[in-house]
Amino acid sequence: MAAKKTTDYPAKQRQINEDIQTGNFRPCYLIYGEEVYLRKQNRDKLKKALLGIGDAMNMQVYEGNNLNPGEIIDMAETLPFFADRRVIVIEDSGFFKNGCPELADYLKNPSGTTAFLFVESEVDKRKDMYKAVSKVGLDINCETPDEQMLYKWIAGRFKNEGKAISVRAIAYLINRVGTDMSNMVHEMDKLVSYCYERNEITEKDIDAVCANWLTSRIFEMTDAIVLKDQAKAMKIYYELLALKTAPEQILALVLRQFNQLLQTKEMAELGMNKKDVASKVGVHPFVAEKLLGWSRSYSMNDLKDAIDMCLSSDEAVKTGRLDRFISIEMIIVKSTSR
Repeated sequence: MAAKKTTDYPAKQRQINEDIQTGNFRPCYLIYGEEVYLRKQNRDKLKKALLGIGDAMNMQVYEGNNLNPGEIIDMAETLPFFADRRVIVIEDSGFFKNGCPELADYLKNPSGTTAFLFVESEVDKRKDMYKAVSKVGLDINCETPDEQMLYKWIAGRFKNEGKAISVRAIAYLINRVGTDMSNMVHEMDKLVSYCYERNEITEKDIDAVCANWLTSRIFEMTDAIVLKDQAKAMKIYYELLALKTAPEQILALVLRQFNQLLQTKEMAELGMNKKDVASKVGVHPFVAEKLLGWSRSYSMNDLKDAIDMCLSSDEAVKTGRLDRFISIEMIIVKSTSR
């Protein structure tokens, strides 16, 4: 049976919280992954904790992909000014995608008075920088949470605001605004303000307040691919590109959809019902019902081939053998032409 997605994010988050509570910080931290909201949340939390009561002059921030490793190392060797440590924040450097031998070598024996905080959207675990940080520090992958984690997070945020929301309404909210957590926070804040005189958030409130965000369009595209509607899938894909959507984000969701379909088909052949499928895959029952319906139009080999195609495309893009934009077009054409 296809493996259900697992994540070590909660465990890594607990480790970060423990480091902050005890004040026993590691020489370096790496925050990466597709979920911008979680990256920023962890970045800001660690920046504040690492600096402590020290003056802001003890924090240096470097950003962009044209950074000078020698300059960074020189700063790391500079003693902090009346503080326990100097904090160096490096964002979107590309060091973890392209490598950086000088800095990776330095991290083997860094200054005891400097802490590094790296924040990246993309990471290649084969590169020297990732290996160096994972050996002496802590890395946390800020993935988009699965449905069950999102449900708990949404319900918890509304509960803190004194509002109740049903499981069905949460599913409706996710389906409408997508899974981008930054967008979701914005939409949830609007709902709390809109329902200030009431204690419950309803689907009618969501319709009244929440816009259909970009991620919803991505889901529409993946739905069209599964339904083999090539024209619609291509039309939405070009719209997404015009809105500067990363092809990598689109590919991840397409792969996720096919993986869920494979799991669903396997469970259906074992005689499991909609409720069982929803529980195992980690989706709402009405989403499970859609997956069950779609899975009937695929053979097991079709779905395995589709997953292999997505994984091969991802590898070809990362190794420079295939253009990232053309890769999605090829997947759409192949998946909807069968």
